[in-house]
Amino acid sequence: MSSVVRLSRRKDRRGRTAVVPDLVQSHDFQSVYQPILSPTHQKLVGYEALVRIRQQDGTPVSPPDLFDQAHHRNQTATLDRHLLNLHLGNFPAEDQSAWLFLNINPHSCTHPETSLDHLADQCQDFGIAPDRIVLELVETASENPGALLRFIHRAREQGFQIAIDDFGMGDSNFERLWQINPLIVKLDRSLLVNAEHNNRARLLLDSLVHMIRESGSLVLLEGIETPQQARIALSTDSDLLQGFLFARPGGISETTSKETESRLKTVVSQSSEWSLKDSRDHQTYLQLLRFEVLEACHLIVRDVPFATACQRLLQLDGVKRCFVLDRNGIQLGNLARANPDLQRARFNPLYESAGACWAHREYFINARERPQQVTCSRPYVGLPDARRTVTLSTTLPSAYQHEVLCVDIHPDAVFGGQLTFPDTL
Repeated sequence: MSSVVRLSRRKDRRGRTAVVPDLVQSHDFQSVYQPILSPTHQKLVGYEALVRIRQQDGTPVSPPDLFDQAHHRNQTATLDRHLLNLHLGNFPAEDQSAWLFLNINPHSCTHPETSLDHLADQCQDFGIAPDRIVLELVETASENPGALLRFIHRAREQGFQIAIDDFGMGDSNFERLWQINPLIVKLDRSLLVNAEHNNRARLLLDSLVHMIRESGSLVLLEGIETPQQARIALSTDSDLLQGFLFARPGGISETTSKETESRLKTVVSQSSEWSLKDSRDHQTYLQLLRFEVLEACHLIVRDVPFATACQRLLQLDGVKRCFVLDRNGIQLGNLARANPDLQRARFNPLYESAGACWAHREYFINARERPQQVTCSRPYVGLPDARRTVTLSTTLPSAYQHEVLCVDIHPDAVFGGQLTFPDTL
């Protein structure tokens, strides 16, 4: 049985008769706006328009639930237009030098001519230029990718800006991202939450931000709720930030804007102080690491047993293994290993590596090209434990100078994986 759709008519701002479905009439709608900030400029540069919905008796209703009802009543397009009109009408455009981010329902993308013409008319009604509007689209939501691309093309023709929302969830992919070529990519909050608790996820987040920025889009990290999440967001070099830590969705006023920018400046300042302290701690660690590597070299050439010569070096955080290569990159003897490394539970024949040839490895080449310097390799997946590894290498002094001391470090075990190793210590 189909639902009965009751419609009423009301006049719009131009005096035209607009059809209003019962679903809109039976609910109260309130626009709220969440600030979007630029940490580089340390100021507010945009607002995302959101909606709070209540039934006539005051019971809250979630937007997804209401859109589900609209879908069953065939009122999605009308509800979407109503909300866009509400947000545009409540936005004090003349007082704000900022973008207005509007979420576009995927249904609207299947009829770009009709939906965009309505939106352009609404912008004209409220005196807001289309280039101040950023249309947020979920790249994976459209069942018709061709229609989505046509919508985007026509939106750009009319002057609207494009943002991709929730990138990194579901079946998001770079091919569609490059086809869409958005001004802004909003990363799904789950990426930030995962990065807070897992260093590998943090590395992936860094790489994702850099890749998107290099492809020509700005990156917005949303859902920032804690100082730790803000530190991670700032360390990724994201262009824009959004979250409860700075401001919750609400009304727009000069006072709230200043308070939001003040919070941003405080967070950036605190993050800079933490970064400076981290930098000092990192430098101290690297200096100690260099000293112990060179001390181990001197002990080795004095014929101190290899494990004993490397003992202090292996006690440093993150240092896992030491070994020596001859002039041809052949490993002389077995590994000297740190105590936790010795207590591994699983059998692994790759630990017995005496006689292995490592001449093709970056760390051996580095040592031969820069003798007497302590060089650092780029991170790689090391044998035998399949863990992310950085290998330090240096030639031994005097009569042993054709031999190379190598030191394997697990960088994720040092300073939460945030230490950057230079080319040379």
